[in-house]
Amino acid sequence: MDWLNYHHLLYFWTASQEGSITRAAERLMLSQPTVSGQIRKLEERIGQELFHRSGRELVLTETGELVSRYAERIFTTGRELMDVLTGDAAAHAALRIGIADALPKLVACTLVEPVLHADQPWRIACHEDKHERLLAELALHAFDLVLSDTPVGANARVRAYNHALGDCGVTFFGVAGLATQVRGDFPAALARVPMLLPTPNTMLRRSLDRWFEEKGVQPRVVGEFEDSALLKVFGQRGAGIFPAPSIVRNDVSRQYRVRIIETIEDVREHFYAITLERTLRSPIIAQICNTARERLEGLDR
Repeated sequence: MDWLNYHHLLYFWTASQEGSITRAAERLMLSQPTVSGQIRKLEERIGQELFHRSGRELVLTETGELVSRYAERIFTTGRELMDVLTGDAAAHAALRIGIADALPKLVACTLVEPVLHADQPWRIACHEDKHERLLAELALHAFDLVLSDTPVGANARVRAYNHALGDCGVTFFGVAGLATQVRGDFPAALARVPMLLPTPNTMLRRSLDRWFEEKGVQPRVVGEFEDSALLKVFGQRGAGIFPAPSIVRNDVSRQYRVRIIETIEDVREHFYAITLERTLRSPIIAQICNTARERLEGLDR
Protein backbone atom coordinates (compact mmCIF):
# COMPACT_ATOMS: atom_id res chain seq x y z
CA MET A 1 0.00 0.00 0.00
CA ASP A 2 1.22 3.52 -0.88
CA TRP A 3 1.22 5.46 2.42
CA LEU A 4 1.13 9.21 2.96
CA ASN A 5 3.46 10.74 5.55
CA TYR A 6 1.04 12.36 8.01
CA HIS A 7 3.75 14.42 9.68
CA HIS A 8 4.39 16.12 6.34
CA LEU A 9 0.64 16.60 5.92
CA LEU A 10 0.33 18.15 9.39
CA TYR A 11 3.12 20.66 8.70
CA PHE A 12 1.50 21.60 5.38
CA TRP A 13 -1.96 21.94 6.95
CA THR A 14 -0.64 24.15 9.74
CA ALA A 15 1.12 26.39 7.20
CA SER A 16 -2.06 26.59 5.12
CA GLN A 17 -3.99 27.74 8.19
CA GLU A 18 -1.38 30.25 9.28
CA GLY A 19 -0.54 31.53 5.77
CA SER A 20 3.14 31.64 6.71
CA ILE A 21 6.00 29.20 7.30
CA THR A 22 7.22 31.42 10.14
CA ARG A 23 3.91 31.34 12.00
CA ALA A 24 3.50 27.62 11.31
CA ALA A 25 6.95 26.93 12.75
CA GLU A 26 6.10 28.92 15.88
CA ARG A 27 2.84 27.04 16.33
CA LEU A 28 4.53 23.66 15.82
CA MET A 29 7.53 24.72 17.92
CA LEU A 30 9.90 23.74 15.13
CA SER A 31 12.48 25.60 13.06
CA GLN A 32 11.46 27.23 9.76
CA PRO A 33 13.87 25.06 7.68
CA THR A 34 12.35 21.91 9.20
CA VAL A 35 8.78 22.95 8.32
CA SER A 36 9.80 24.11 4.82
CA GLY A 37 11.71 20.89 4.20
CA GLN A 38 8.81 18.67 5.28
CA ILE A 39 6.34 20.56 3.06
CA ARG A 40 8.77 20.28 0.15
CA LYS A 41 8.93 16.51 0.68
CA LEU A 42 5.12 16.36 0.60
CA GLU A 43 5.10 18.31 -2.68
CA GLU A 44 7.68 15.91 -4.11
CA ARG A 45 5.57 12.99 -2.96
CA ILE A 46 2.42 14.42 -4.58
CA GLY A 47 4.26 15.70 -7.64
CA GLN A 48 2.61 19.12 -7.55
CA GLU A 49 3.14 22.46 -5.83
CA LEU A 50 0.89 23.21 -2.88
CA PHE A 51 1.72 26.89 -2.38
CA HIS A 52 2.74 29.90 -4.39
CA ARG A 53 3.93 33.16 -2.86
CA SER A 54 2.03 36.45 -2.89
CA GLY A 55 4.32 38.97 -1.26
CA ARG A 56 5.17 37.59 2.15
CA GLU A 57 2.07 35.38 2.31
CA LEU A 58 1.66 31.80 1.14
CA VAL A 59 -1.31 31.21 -1.15
CA LEU A 60 -2.68 27.74 -1.77
CA THR A 61 -2.64 26.41 -5.31
CA GLU A 62 -5.69 24.53 -6.59
CA THR A 63 -4.05 21.27 -5.52
CA GLY A 64 -3.18 22.86 -2.19
CA GLU A 65 -6.84 23.76 -1.62
CA LEU A 66 -7.84 20.16 -2.26
CA VAL A 67 -5.16 18.70 0.02
CA SER A 68 -6.00 21.23 2.74
CA ARG A 69 -9.67 20.20 2.75
CA TYR A 70 -8.73 16.54 3.10
CA ALA A 71 -6.20 17.36 5.83
CA GLU A 72 -8.90 19.24 7.74
CA ARG A 73 -11.12 16.16 7.73
CA ILE A 74 -8.27 13.81 8.65
CA PHE A 75 -7.09 15.78 11.67
CA THR A 76 -10.62 16.71 12.78
CA THR A 77 -11.50 13.01 12.75
CA GLY A 78 -8.35 12.31 14.76
CA ARG A 79 -9.40 14.82 17.41
CA GLU A 80 -12.89 13.32 17.53
CA LEU A 81 -11.39 9.86 18.00
CA MET A 82 -9.37 11.05 20.99
CA ASP A 83 -12.48 12.70 22.44
CA VAL A 84 -14.36 9.40 22.16
CA LEU A 85 -11.51 7.46 23.76
CA THR A 86 -11.24 9.94 26.64
CA GLY A 87 -15.00 10.03 27.19
CA ASP A 88 -15.33 13.67 26.10
CA ALA A 89 -17.09 13.10 22.78
CA ALA A 90 -20.31 14.89 23.72
CA ALA A 91 -18.52 18.20 24.21
CA HIS A 92 -16.98 18.09 20.74
CA ALA A 93 -19.53 16.27 18.57
CA ALA A 94 -19.25 17.65 15.05
CA LEU A 95 -21.81 17.78 12.26
CA ARG A 96 -20.28 18.29 8.81
CA ILE A 97 -22.66 20.11 6.50
CA GLY A 98 -22.21 20.91 2.82
CA ILE A 99 -24.21 23.95 1.72
CA ALA A 100 -24.94 24.58 -1.95
CA ASP A 101 -23.71 28.05 -2.90
CA ALA A 102 -27.05 28.79 -4.59
CA LEU A 103 -28.82 28.42 -1.23
CA PRO A 104 -29.28 31.88 0.35
CA LYS A 105 -27.18 32.33 3.49
CA LEU A 106 -30.20 33.28 5.61
CA VAL A 107 -32.02 30.14 4.50
CA ALA A 108 -28.98 27.97 5.27
CA CYS A 109 -28.76 29.53 8.73
CA THR A 110 -32.47 28.95 9.31
CA LEU A 111 -32.16 25.28 8.36
CA VAL A 112 -29.02 24.63 10.43
CA GLU A 113 -30.00 26.67 13.50
CA PRO A 114 -31.74 23.78 15.35
CA VAL A 115 -28.32 22.15 15.81
CA LEU A 116 -27.23 25.04 18.02
CA HIS A 117 -30.21 24.53 20.34
CA ALA A 118 -30.03 20.73 20.59
CA ASP A 119 -29.87 19.05 23.99
CA GLN A 120 -26.42 17.68 23.17
CA PRO A 121 -23.77 20.32 22.35
CA TRP A 122 -22.69 20.17 18.70
CA ARG A 123 -19.97 21.84 16.70
CA ILE A 124 -21.04 22.53 13.13
CA ALA A 125 -18.57 22.54 10.26
CA CYS A 126 -20.15 24.16 7.19
CA HIS A 127 -18.55 24.12 3.75
CA GLU A 128 -20.05 25.99 0.79
CA ASP A 129 -19.51 24.87 -2.79
CA LYS A 130 -21.25 24.01 -6.04
CA HIS A 131 -24.02 21.44 -5.75
CA GLU A 132 -22.22 18.85 -7.91
CA ARG A 133 -18.93 19.13 -6.03
CA LEU A 134 -20.68 18.77 -2.69
CA LEU A 135 -22.34 15.56 -3.86
CA ALA A 136 -18.99 14.18 -4.99
CA GLU A 137 -17.52 14.87 -1.55
CA LEU A 138 -20.62 13.51 0.18
CA ALA A 139 -19.94 10.23 -1.62
CA LEU A 140 -16.50 10.23 0.02
CA HIS A 141 -18.14 10.73 3.43
CA ALA A 142 -16.75 14.25 3.72
CA PHE A 143 -20.17 15.48 4.92
CA ASP A 144 -22.96 14.12 7.05
CA LEU A 145 -25.50 15.89 4.87
CA VAL A 146 -25.79 18.42 2.07
CA LEU A 147 -28.38 21.22 2.08
CA SER A 148 -29.47 22.39 -1.36
CA ASP A 149 -32.28 23.90 -3.40
CA THR A 150 -31.69 21.20 -6.03
CA PRO A 151 -32.39 17.48 -5.54
CA VAL A 152 -30.09 14.66 -6.60
CA GLY A 153 -31.05 13.81 -10.16
CA ALA A 154 -31.99 10.33 -11.36
CA ASN A 155 -28.86 10.23 -13.52
CA ALA A 156 -26.45 11.42 -10.83
CA ARG A 157 -23.28 9.39 -10.42
CA VAL A 158 -23.57 9.63 -6.64
CA ARG A 159 -25.83 7.17 -4.82
CA ALA A 160 -27.51 9.59 -2.43
CA TYR A 161 -31.04 10.24 -1.24
CA ASN A 162 -33.21 13.37 -1.20
CA HIS A 163 -35.11 14.26 1.97
CA ALA A 164 -37.57 16.97 0.94
CA LEU A 165 -37.78 19.70 3.56
CA GLY A 166 -40.61 21.61 1.92
CA ASP A 167 -41.06 24.68 -0.22
CA CYS A 168 -42.11 28.31 0.01
CA GLY A 169 -43.05 31.22 -2.18
CA VAL A 170 -40.79 34.08 -3.26
CA THR A 171 -40.91 37.64 -1.94
CA PHE A 172 -39.77 40.81 -3.70
CA PHE A 173 -37.99 43.51 -1.69
CA GLY A 174 -36.74 47.01 -2.27
CA VAL A 175 -35.75 50.24 -0.57
CA ALA A 176 -38.60 52.64 0.22
CA GLY A 177 -38.36 54.66 -3.02
CA LEU A 178 -38.44 51.61 -5.29
CA ALA A 179 -41.12 49.87 -3.24
CA THR A 180 -43.41 52.88 -3.65
CA GLN A 181 -43.00 52.75 -7.45
CA VAL A 182 -44.01 49.10 -7.61
CA ARG A 183 -46.93 48.93 -5.19
CA GLY A 184 -50.34 49.28 -6.74
CA ASP A 185 -49.18 48.09 -10.14
CA PHE A 186 -47.59 44.73 -9.40
CA PRO A 187 -46.25 42.85 -11.31
CA ALA A 188 -46.44 45.16 -14.37
CA ALA A 189 -44.35 47.80 -12.59
CA LEU A 190 -41.42 45.35 -12.38
CA ALA A 191 -40.67 46.23 -16.02
CA ARG A 192 -40.14 49.90 -15.08
CA VAL A 193 -37.76 49.56 -12.12
CA PRO A 194 -34.21 48.16 -11.94
CA MET A 195 -34.12 44.46 -11.03
CA LEU A 196 -31.43 42.37 -9.34
CA LEU A 197 -31.64 38.63 -10.01
CA PRO A 198 -29.71 35.41 -9.37
CA THR A 199 -27.61 34.13 -12.27
CA PRO A 200 -29.40 32.07 -14.97
CA ASN A 201 -27.85 28.78 -13.78
CA THR A 202 -29.90 28.80 -10.54
CA MET A 203 -33.25 27.11 -9.93
CA LEU A 204 -34.76 30.35 -8.62
CA ARG A 205 -33.78 32.33 -11.71
CA ARG A 206 -35.22 29.73 -14.07
CA SER A 207 -38.48 29.70 -12.12
CA LEU A 208 -38.65 33.50 -12.11
CA ASP A 209 -37.95 33.72 -15.84
CA ARG A 210 -40.90 31.39 -16.51
CA TRP A 211 -43.11 33.48 -14.21
CA PHE A 212 -42.09 36.76 -15.91
CA GLU A 213 -42.95 35.21 -19.27
CA GLU A 214 -46.34 33.99 -18.03
CA LYS A 215 -47.17 37.45 -16.66
CA GLY A 216 -45.95 39.22 -19.79
CA VAL A 217 -43.36 41.16 -17.81
CA GLN A 218 -39.90 41.92 -19.18
CA PRO A 219 -37.85 42.97 -16.13
CA ARG A 220 -35.15 45.62 -16.46
CA VAL A 221 -32.28 43.49 -15.12
CA VAL A 222 -29.34 45.65 -14.00
CA GLY A 223 -27.43 42.99 -12.06
CA GLU A 224 -27.02 39.21 -11.84
CA PHE A 225 -25.35 37.56 -8.85
CA GLU A 226 -24.14 34.10 -7.93
CA ASP A 227 -23.84 35.14 -4.28
CA SER A 228 -27.30 35.79 -2.84
CA ALA A 229 -25.83 37.79 0.06
CA LEU A 230 -24.07 40.15 -2.37
CA LEU A 231 -27.32 40.53 -4.30
CA LYS A 232 -29.06 41.67 -1.11
CA VAL A 233 -26.30 44.15 -0.28
CA PHE A 234 -26.78 45.79 -3.69
CA GLY A 235 -30.53 45.78 -3.03
CA GLN A 236 -29.94 47.43 0.33
CA ARG A 237 -28.04 50.19 -1.48
CA GLY A 238 -31.05 50.85 -3.70
CA ALA A 239 -29.61 49.31 -6.87
CA GLY A 240 -32.84 47.44 -7.63
CA ILE A 241 -35.77 45.28 -6.59
CA PHE A 242 -34.69 41.76 -5.62
CA PRO A 243 -36.26 38.38 -4.72
CA ALA A 244 -35.67 36.01 -1.79
CA PRO A 245 -37.45 32.93 -0.40
CA SER A 246 -40.42 33.92 1.74
CA ILE A 247 -39.23 31.72 4.64
CA VAL A 248 -36.71 34.46 5.46
CA ARG A 249 -38.73 37.52 4.36
CA ASN A 250 -38.87 39.06 7.84
CA ASP A 251 -35.15 38.45 8.37
CA VAL A 252 -34.29 40.01 4.99
CA SER A 253 -36.47 43.05 5.65
CA ARG A 254 -34.98 43.61 9.10
CA GLN A 255 -31.34 42.82 8.32
CA TYR A 256 -31.10 44.72 5.04
CA ARG A 257 -33.56 47.50 5.98
CA VAL A 258 -35.73 47.01 2.89
CA ARG A 259 -39.48 46.80 2.46
CA ILE A 260 -41.51 43.75 1.58
CA ILE A 261 -43.22 44.52 -1.73
CA GLU A 262 -45.12 41.36 -2.62
CA THR A 263 -44.97 37.60 -2.07
CA ILE A 264 -45.80 35.38 -5.02
CA GLU A 265 -46.88 31.80 -4.42
CA ASP A 266 -46.70 30.74 -8.09
CA VAL A 267 -42.90 30.55 -7.86
CA ARG A 268 -41.75 27.99 -5.30
CA GLU A 269 -38.34 27.54 -3.76
CA HIS A 270 -37.72 23.91 -2.79
CA PHE A 271 -35.21 22.74 -0.17
CA TYR A 272 -33.57 19.37 0.35
CA ALA A 273 -31.35 17.59 2.82
CA ILE A 274 -29.25 15.06 0.91
CA THR A 275 -27.60 12.12 2.65
CA LEU A 276 -26.13 8.73 1.83
CA GLU A 277 -28.90 7.09 3.87
CA ARG A 278 -32.40 6.38 2.59
CA THR A 279 -33.67 6.36 6.20
CA LEU A 280 -32.30 8.98 8.56
CA ARG A 281 -30.71 7.27 11.55
CA SER A 282 -29.01 10.36 12.96
CA PRO A 283 -31.28 12.10 15.52
CA ILE A 284 -29.72 15.52 14.87
CA ILE A 285 -30.18 15.29 11.09
CA ALA A 286 -33.76 14.12 11.63
CA GLN A 287 -34.28 17.13 13.89
CA ILE A 288 -32.98 19.49 11.20
CA CYS A 289 -35.38 18.00 8.66
CA ASN A 290 -38.40 17.98 10.97
CA THR A 291 -37.88 21.55 12.17
CA ALA A 292 -37.46 22.79 8.58
CA ARG A 293 -40.66 21.04 7.52
CA GLU A 294 -42.60 22.55 10.42
CA ARG A 295 -41.40 26.06 9.62
CA LEU A 296 -42.12 25.76 5.90
CA GLU A 297 -45.55 24.23 6.49
CA GLY A 298 -46.31 27.03 8.96
CA LEU A 299 -45.89 29.65 6.22
CA ASP A 300 -49.00 28.37 4.43
CA ARG A 301 -51.27 28.37 7.47
